[in-house]
Amino acid sequence: MPRVDTDTFYRNALERYGHNAQGAHWESARSQRVRFAVLRRLLPADLSALTLVDVGCGLGDLFRYLEVQGDRPGAYVGIDVVEPMVEIARLRTGEEVLLLDALRDPLPGADYYLCSGAMNTLTREETRLFIERCLAASRLGFVFNLLRGEDDCDTFNYWEPPDIETLARELGADCAIETGYMHRDFSAALRHPVQGAISTDTDVVARP
Repeated sequence: MPRVDTDTFYRNALERYGHNAQGAHWESARSQRVRFAVLRRLLPADLSALTLVDVGCGLGDLFRYLEVQGDRPGAYVGIDVVEPMVEIARLRTGEEVLLLDALRDPLPGADYYLCSGAMNTLTREETRLFIERCLAASRLGFVFNLLRGEDDCDTFNYWEPPDIETLARELGADCAIETGYMHRDFSAALRHPVQGAISTDTDVVARP
């Protein structure tokens, strides 16, 4: 069974907090930016010729973060399953934002898929499927973050880096993981080995 009803979970937050980081169920705008910065480090240095799909894009904050940093990608597509968020993200970004369920609907092709926070309320089985589908829809890879810890919570979804390393091997992907930037959080880049830039099977990077 699902941990939560995703649509209700995010609609309630929007109604309570408004169109801001808390309304997208982030602890704060600062913690949101910290996670975005780590995901950016796991992408190629030059995004200008790349197509990025931001799955679980929420209010479009990741696109706006990249834009402020002068790091606008060649093309951007947002995906979310919560209709009010899709509508807001379209207005805030001026980009293509699709109302899709990444677990069930056909996904558009892209160079990289990104996901920040959207897997935090999935079950473990849903998380595996989500990662598998986003990686398959990407030409180069899938970059994402997850909550780190023991999976013993009814609401939130916790993993450990070795779990993702194992899943990457099962999917035939190279894997880089970054830890240490925030308590109980980690980020991962799964890359297709032909195009991937990782020479070893798994790279684990701990940041102070």
